[in-house]
Amino acid sequence: MSADPAEISVKGVLPTANGCAVFLGNDEKTFIIYVDHFVGNVIHLTLTGAKKERPLTHDLIGHIFTGLDVRLDHVLINDMNEGTFFARILLRMENELGRKLIEIDARPSDSIVLALQQHCPLHVSRNVLDRVEDMTEVLERVLTQQAAGPPPETDDDDDLPAADPDAEDDEDEDEDNAPDEDDDKENDEAPPDENDA
Repeated sequence: MSADPAEISVKGVLPTANGCAVFLGNDEKTFIIYVDHFVGNVIHLTLTGAKKERPLTHDLIGHIFTGLDVRLDHVLINDMNEGTFFARILLRMENELGRKLIEIDARPSDSIVLALQQHCPLHVSRNVLDRVEDMTEVLERVLTQQAAGPPPETDDDDDLPAADPDAEDDEDEDEDNAPDEDDDKENDEAPPDENDA
């Protein structure tokens, strides 16, 4: 099996009780990263092409890239440790001073938004893809349920593995247009391994 990173895409964003489940994957496998409500909403808005009244943080970053003549080359979800995912964004800069490729550590959730906004490839390392649980059937079941209409008095996230509430990122999103979530934090989590229970 190839050790090269695999290209993936966002297959869906599903609201959960504590945030959003972002389904990522390809024909081989689908996996979930849990993010806060704000970033989940931004990913959804970006996927649907919805217009925003004011630029959000990710829009500002994109404008800075444009102003500095920097291009987002690609995003790589490169590691997973105790249920938390890690990512790198790779920036390409070419100007009169030369060419430079810069690699920056970033949260996967922010990296996903930037990749979608900048129309650049999203990759996952083979090491991560091999270790995550395949959630393809769960996604298909959820999409089928959504197409049929919501079942009476049930939560959409009943089929999802529970997110680990202790695996939280220490950054808060501070946005004027953010949903009314006072203490909502990003946790870019993998679903817990059922064997750990």
